[in-house]
Formats: sequence, C-alpha cells, structure tokens
Amino acid sequence: MNERAGLELLRTLSRLGYAFVTVTPETQKRIVARHHKEHARDLRDVFGWSLEFEEDLLPHDLFATLRDGGLVERCGHGWKSMVRVSTVAGRLFLHSAFPTDADDSVFLGPDSMRFTDFLRAELTGTNPVGRLIDIGAGTGVGGIVAAGLLPGTAVELADLNEKALGFARVNAAHAGLDVATYVSDGVEAVAPGFDLAVANPPFIIDEDGPAYRAGGAMHGAELSLSWALGAAAKLAPGGRILLYTGSAIVDGRDALREALEDGLPACGCRLAYREIDPDIFGEELDKPAYRDVERIAAVGAVIAKD
Repeated sequence: MNERAGLELLRTLSRLGYAFVTVTPETQKRIVARHHKEHARDLRDVFGWSLEFEEDLLPHDLFATLRDGGLVERCGHGWKSMVRVSTVAGRLFLHSAFPTDADDSVFLGPDSMRFTDFLRAELTGTNPVGRLIDIGAGTGVGGIVAAGLLPGTAVELADLNEKALGFARVNAAHAGLDVATYVSDGVEAVAPGFDLAVANPPFIIDEDGPAYRAGGAMHGAELSLSWALGAAAKLAPGGRILLYTGSAIVDGRDALREALEDGLPACGCRLAYREIDPDIFGEELDKPAYRDVERIAAVGAVIAKD
C-alpha cells in the first residue's frame, strides 16, 4: 500500500468532516443490495460503503493522489476505492475495502468499537505506562486508542500481516503518534518486559475464510488463549494485559475463561473476566462447527502480573 497516499486520504477526509461507522459484513451486504446503493453519491458511499464512483465525485487533487498511489482501481465504467475509512473513538482509520475476502484483508468493524470501549473503560484515569504493545494490531486501533489515554507511552504494533502494519502506520501517523511496527506471530517476536498489552484476536472458526477471522480450536478461542498466556509470560511485573475477544458458550460453560484461570497462575498473573455482550455473531451457530454452541459472547479479560 502507498502509505503517503493513505495518509493524504485521511487528512483530506478529516478536513471535510467525513465520518462513517462500519457495520458487519452481513449488514453491509443488505445495505449495498438496496437500489439506491448501486453507485456512489457521496464520500461515504465511496470510502464507507465501497461503491463504484465517478471520478468527478472526488476532489481533483485527492483523486489524482489515490490513482497515482494505487488506492483506486477501474471498476465497470467508473472507479472503486481499494481502501475504506471508518470512525472509531472519534478518529479516522484506514483499512481494506469491502468485500474483505482476501487472506491478507485488514478488517475493522463493530468488534473494533467494543474493543476500544473496553480499553477506554479500563484505562481512563490510569497512570501512564512505559511500554505498550498491541498484539495482532491489524489497523492499530487498539494501540492507537490506548496511547491516546496514556500520553508519553512508547507504542509498538505487532502483526503477522505486513499489509496490516502498513495500514497501522498510516493510522498512527494521522493520530500524531510515533510508533514502532514489526512482524510477529502473536508475541513470538515481542521483546519481554512490556507494561501493557492490548489484543483483539480472531475468534471465529472459519477454515476457508480470511486469516483475520480464524481463531483455531476451542470453538475459535485457541488463538486468544495462546496470545494471552504468551503475553503473560513476557509481561513486566506490575503490568497488565487487556484482552477483548469472543468465546463460545457450551452448556453454560466458558472454556476460554476456565483455561485462563487454569494457566495464568503459573505466569504469576491473576484474572478479572467479564462478558461485554452475551450474544454476538449468531449467524455462526448455523454452521456445523458450532452445532453444540448456545451462544458466542464478547468478553473482556484483564490480566495483571504481581
């Protein structure tokens, strides 16, 4: 991705007062299927709903920057943006255009909202920390929002997807943050001794879907457990991990919570855990892999090291 063009897009849209809340893919499909959403009529249609647009719909200089930077492509008789811009916690974030079917797609949506609300609830009014790591950063939304609550914190954004790190650098620059980014599978490449880790891992069973959805075994909670225990082992004394994820509830039991309660004491950590939303992604329950699941809950785990 051309990061200079991406940053210019965010700055221009910010000046123009652009705002857009990205919905789930299921809702997106329904909205764009409506007759009046066939072609873009404004900037929200172009950079929010990912609709085909005519060149003269954009400011001339902006279109030229996006065309030269490879962020728009020919589509039918017009053009289509290859990126999307969404509002989270009052900030604009750049991410992949709809549909996000490619394995390296960088998605942002309602879970990002719940994630940042969780972070703000836990971090508002707390003392600054020395070193913050966003594990599986994606667009960088977690690390960027957390850094806004913790002035002076050194911010590191880690992700296995290099495309995601490009988006994250653009979003951090637009937020006025100087961040370090590096490729890492979970915390594998993360140096120990960080004071705060934030994470929103994939948590859906989706073997044929893009990587940003695939959470592995335990009905999708395997990756969340692995990231949490890996981060706990590298966490500085007195540090915290703020984990937002989803967990499948089977016969009233939360296997992720039980596994965290079993594994964290060996890392010298304690757990506070709560449900944020008791029922999300209900459409997943129609799939064979979820035949024994009664609901998927959005959960927040606060892991503290003594």
